[in-house]
Amino acid sequence: IIDGRYHTECGHFIAMSTKFQDCLRQNCLFSTRHIHPTACKSQSCIRLMALPTKNPIRISPSKCCDCVLKTRDEVTPMVRVGMR
Repeated sequence: IIDGRYHTECGHFIAMSTKFQDCLRQNCLFSTRHIHPTACKSQSCIRLMALPTKNPIRISPSKCCDCVLKTRDEVTPMVRVGMR
């Protein structure tokens, strides 16, 4: 589970902290309740982890800092001084 800030204007999620949670399923290799304790070769067992759940604990009505910088660079591009 990933706790973080969700920016409503650009739709980006910025992670702030993470925590692990056991799914407690017997057919999951990563669970403490897995029924095959060592060297599981069963085809019925889950071998891949699901993507972590994003939990927005802060909601921000503005754009994230990456989007603000990208927008600013599009409006006023950096001027490079030519070297002689």
